[in-house]
Amino acid sequence: VEKRVERMRALKDRAEDRARDKGKPIFSMERPDNGMPEDIREHMKLMCDIIAMAFQTDKTRIGTLLLCRDISGLVYPFLDVRVSHHYASHKDTDISYERVCTYYVQQLAYLAQKLHKMPEGDSTVLDNSLLYFVNNMWSGQAHDSTKVPVITVGGLGGTLETGRVLDYRDRDDEDRRLCSLYLSIMDRMGLKLDAFGDATTRLAEI
Repeated sequence: VEKRVERMRALKDRAEDRARDKGKPIFSMERPDNGMPEDIREHMKLMCDIIAMAFQTDKTRIGTLLLCRDISGLVYPFLDVRVSHHYASHKDTDISYERVCTYYVQQLAYLAQKLHKMPEGDSTVLDNSLLYFVNNMWSGQAHDSTKVPVITVGGLGGTLETGRVLDYRDRDDEDRRLCSLYLSIMDRMGLKLDAFGDATTRLAEI
């Protein structure tokens, strides 16, 4: 209990420090009053830490984190990316877009590792949770959202088989709806619905 309280205090101190200094710039220039912070690395980790702590202390079992909005002008100089994320997303094979996407997946891995190290009963917080990572576009260059990549991490209390790659691209639209995946997940969380969004069936093989 004492260690958990210490971690909560440390997390609170970090959040208060961020509120006071408005984020420490990585360049030797004053941060503008308005606009995005120059270095969002610590901010993103802090958000992941807050979610992990909330799960561990059972303050909540549901959290959402938007790392970057669709039309964000955020740039990533620490990745040697000098264009905005939105601009880079219009060039699917560009190295800048690859670096940004890789960085986002690293944040998912960071959160997963935090939860994996937190014991809960005979397993871990990660084993009893589900991290759902998704992009709303298959191709920003073509503005194609007819299919989207999805990553899930965690066993959801042993109800979800892990370590698999499932490809639904050759299925009929009715058999690969994203909302069908949501229905499958909600089933395992004890929420039984006949329909959700545009789906009335569960996603096969989940």
